[in-house]
Amino acid sequence: MDLAFTPEQLAFQAELRAFVQDALPAAIRRKVEDGLTLDKDDYVVWQRKLYEKGWMAPNWPVAHGGTGWDPIQRYIFEQELAFGSTPRVIPFGVNMVGPVLIAFGDEAQKRRYLPRILSSEDWWCQGYSEPGAGSDLASLKTRAIPDGDDFVVTGTKTWTTLAQFADMMFCLVRTDAHAKPQEGISFLLIDMKSPGITVRPIITMDGGHEVNDVFLDEVRVPRDNLVGAINKGWTYAKFLLGHERFGIAAVARSKKQIERLRSILRAEREASAGGFDDRRLREKIALVEIELAALEITELRALSAEAQGRAPGPEASLLKIKGTEIQQTITELLLEAIGPNALPFLPENGQGGDNRPLFSPDHAAPIATHYFNWRKASIYGGSNEIQKNIIAKMVLGL
Repeated sequence: MDLAFTPEQLAFQAELRAFVQDALPAAIRRKVEDGLTLDKDDYVVWQRKLYEKGWMAPNWPVAHGGTGWDPIQRYIFEQELAFGSTPRVIPFGVNMVGPVLIAFGDEAQKRRYLPRILSSEDWWCQGYSEPGAGSDLASLKTRAIPDGDDFVVTGTKTWTTLAQFADMMFCLVRTDAHAKPQEGISFLLIDMKSPGITVRPIITMDGGHEVNDVFLDEVRVPRDNLVGAINKGWTYAKFLLGHERFGIAAVARSKKQIERLRSILRAEREASAGGFDDRRLREKIALVEIELAALEITELRALSAEAQGRAPGPEASLLKIKGTEIQQTITELLLEAIGPNALPFLPENGQGGDNRPLFSPDHAAPIATHYFNWRKASIYGGSNEIQKNIIAKMVLGL
């Protein structure tokens, strides 16, 4: 694929860069650059800027609010958002359940939910994993029993990201206990304000509240909230996971993190007056950049295929594996670069998220907590071990 931009593409890039510069509030940009925790309002403010511009869902068909951009335009878009230090778009609505509704939802569901996803009026969470069903998702036990015009849902979901903010949850439930595991699952849309739902925070080892347990105790869900056919939810789940894994690679965001890493090394050298030897670390960074360049080409090929109407296939697993490995490696290199200066950011030290490192005001980043948090990247969206099994079966025919 030719990466030499045409004059039209360069003009498009300039338009994007100017928009990000003008539209992104300075306070939110600073929080992103400093690696500080964003709250719900930070995400919503930025997403509504994209919505007002008509750029919230580049991967959707134009008829439903998409942009109609080609793969290179979408590539440029992601690059400019990352290097402009914007918050990431929360994926559960626009990148996960949205494409499922477009592909499999009925017209009433599309009319009701798609506009609210685009406008960020509805905040979504994902009800997949359970205490006994993570990588082996087909073993889920949350049940939905038909009762008149409703399903009655009972069970527990776990590791539910940002459920504390959610208005809606797309949820996999068991509707046939006697069928084969994958054949008895349905895909439901559940209002998080329904009676019987309890959200309990899970505080992770980095001290953050990002994930939750969600308990469903005889929650009544209208039959109209069933997406597609009953007992066909596994098909829709696989479709959704392909889109999720595709986005997890986050090549542009990793490139931004390497830029940040290099700035830390420059500051270390200046602070040590030439006494800081970072040759080995620079070699490690170079190796990561080589791997990232190869991943970027793979992502562009996948974008090109999607633009031709093909849903993400096994290449999504390749992107997920390598993308998350690179993300984790970068957090390790950041930790190596900053060394013991990461300690002020540990929550148990009583340091707030706005505290800057002791050695330099230019690198306010809770690097230690990011290191711990990103251990999850190789697990969510289907563990990397599962992705290797998919590649072995679908690509290598083993």
